[in-house]
Amino acid sequence: MADKKMANGSGNEVCHDDSSSPIKAQTIDELHCLQKKRSSPSTPIDSSPGAVAALSEEDRQRQQLQSISASLASLTRETGPNVVKGDPARKTGRSKVAHMAQHQLVPTINISDSSMKFTHVLYNLSPAELYEQAIRHEKGSFMTSTGALATLSGAKTGRSPRDKRVVKDENTTKELWWGKGSPNIEMDEHTFMINRERAVDYLNSLDKVFVNDQFLNWDPENRIKVRIVSARAYHSLFMHNMCIRPTDAELTNFGRPDFTIYNAGQFPCNRFTHYMTSSTSIDMNLARKEMVILGTQYAGEMKKGLFSLMHYLMPKREILSLHSGCNMGKNGDVALFFGLSGTGKTTLSTDHNRYLIGDDEHCWTNTGVSNIEGGCYAKCIDLSREKEPDIWNAIKFGTVLENVVFEEHTREVDYSDNSVTENTRAAYPIEYIPNAKIPCVGPHPKNVILLACDAFGVLPPVSKLNLAQTMYHFISGYTALVAGTEDGIKEPQATFSACFGAAFIMMHPTKYAAMLADKMRKHGATGWLVNTGWSGGRYGSGSRIKLSYTRKIIDAIHSGELLKAQFRKTEVFGLEIPAAIEGVPSEILDPMNTWSDKGAYKETLQKLATLFKNNFETFTNYKIGTDNTLTEEILAAGPKF
Repeated sequence: MADKKMANGSGNEVCHDDSSSPIKAQTIDELHCLQKKRSSPSTPIDSSPGAVAALSEEDRQRQQLQSISASLASLTRETGPNVVKGDPARKTGRSKVAHMAQHQLVPTINISDSSMKFTHVLYNLSPAELYEQAIRHEKGSFMTSTGALATLSGAKTGRSPRDKRVVKDENTTKELWWGKGSPNIEMDEHTFMINRERAVDYLNSLDKVFVNDQFLNWDPENRIKVRIVSARAYHSLFMHNMCIRPTDAELTNFGRPDFTIYNAGQFPCNRFTHYMTSSTSIDMNLARKEMVILGTQYAGEMKKGLFSLMHYLMPKREILSLHSGCNMGKNGDVALFFGLSGTGKTTLSTDHNRYLIGDDEHCWTNTGVSNIEGGCYAKCIDLSREKEPDIWNAIKFGTVLENVVFEEHTREVDYSDNSVTENTRAAYPIEYIPNAKIPCVGPHPKNVILLACDAFGVLPPVSKLNLAQTMYHFISGYTALVAGTEDGIKEPQATFSACFGAAFIMMHPTKYAAMLADKMRKHGATGWLVNTGWSGGRYGSGSRIKLSYTRKIIDAIHSGELLKAQFRKTEVFGLEIPAAIEGVPSEILDPMNTWSDKGAYKETLQKLATLFKNNFETFTNYKIGTDNTLTEEILAAGPKF
């Protein structure tokens, strides 16, 4: 301490702290500015960053804002609004730097209030910043005990498929699937522009909007640039998690987006507008490369809207878009999992001995498979650490929890509580899953697994499919769920969803099925139908096939051992069933063996076959290619009476 002491005139000693250098700030505000540095949250990727354009920070931000302003241009204000970066609630000197779009507003007699105001843009915010915005400004937003952001989606807690529309123009008339069975509900260009104007005007009237510039598809050769303009931090964080997050270099060179979503879900559409049937409308214009959301705050509309877009864009590039899970073994063997709700798709595709490429949306290109998304969107109802440890552990800081119920004081979530909705969800980045493969790409699939939860109890636990059968069952997209109880009667209900995702496909199902068969043939993939439902009788008399048996079946498919088994054909559906699988009782492999009443088995089998046939009548008149050979081949693979 002697070298830090000085004697003053009175002989007293004064202690000086020389241990640290002086700070580079003159005021508290400057000190707070030094506390924060700029970066862009990005998805981890094992590749070197691209070249960064030689632009100053001011020029880079000016270009970004000009692009965002152009996105927000309406018919009455073609130049777009005045936009400035930053939170309007923070009136600091730094935010006053001229970041607004550099376009001239020429005074006219038609000048409006909206053209005179500034719209603050909150651009590609980090999860921490979005937490602050949500908790401060959005009622119903809270941090849970594990650090996730709990939020509410308003009156709509699920998708609104009857309110989803596509502009029918000269091109989409020929390219898309219209009519009976199609998910595509038509609207005209004029009505779309009315709804677009309504959404854009609403967004421009706000003090601030959230803008996300992100990517779809991990395949760099077929990546799609998307821009999401929204009014809620919840929506921005949701898409931050679900899309692929750009690096700093990628964001600098982002340029014009390939597709833009205008999410004005807090504002209703005008029900008196042509084609509108409610105050909700989700509208897609493929020619303008835009999507408009009015009257619903459910974030899943954005995710699935972009998936529909990929179902249109990718097949035009000879790339197959798929509603499937996907994982890869340590030897590089890839498997695709298709299945509707309740079939076990998430459980079976999540395997600690294999890498997760993705849980929901994929592309099959000429080089292999790639995940479309940068995150996972998992169901939470009745979630437990024991059943789904990976999902449980992924619900932490950065994760969005939709419509869950939590204890008021501790903020612990009760996943069994469906007071708000049965459709509680968690959206989190894919890297929150420990065995996720980053980047989310893999080689060509070796196995294509179609999952069905057959509550009728007549489908075998596993059967090998030829290509025609794979197409038939892929187009059918079958499962059977147990209906609600009424007057003590429990009855299975057959559910069919074309391509295991009928609500999202844009073209005719046979288009996707033919592409699937072609890729399977070209790359030597094998098709399998796996029943995770009932055995020994229908629901109520039989029993659910044990998950441990199903896992043994899946393991035998992955290892290639099942291909070596001896197979024989079943009646009616003509499925090839194996004689034996290690770890699985041989007697359950043929479902008829497990039924004590053989007559009841045959009657139920005929009933299910009839349901398949009736469902397939929707697709029988569609001609594939220059002749009808492939259509006839698919029909021949169906059940025979």
